[in-house]
Amino acid sequence: MTLSFEEIEPATKQDVSVYLPYYQGNKRTALPYAITLYKQGNLEGERYIEGGASIPFIATWNVSMLPADLTRCRLQFDGDADLSYEITMATFEFVDHLFDAIVALRHQRTPDFSKSFYRKLLRLED
Repeated sequence: MTLSFEEIEPATKQDVSVYLPYYQGNKRTALPYAITLYKQGNLEGERYIEGGASIPFIATWNVSMLPADLTRCRLQFDGDADLSYEITMATFEFVDHLFDAIVALRHQRTPDFSKSFYRKLLRLED
């Protein structure tokens, strides 16, 4: 089932206030939605492949309430256990990557993560 932006209730001011110091500018406007998406613990989307068909994925992660705690995210592509990847990062950093999904949903597009997220996931940058 694909999520729509309208289905995402903004997080409470209390939840948002804990994360505010980590973000600037326009991200603060989208933050209540990114936090709600984070609290959901999963996301179905598609990785856009230039010149090819998009690959569906399911991302799942543990939910923590503190921005400095670690979040472990697992992505499985195309329903294939051999195409599973895991990454662990600070929760505020992971929530930052969810902004791309929020923007896609707001524009009625299938959610995806940023190129920088995939570089980290595939350990192409240190």
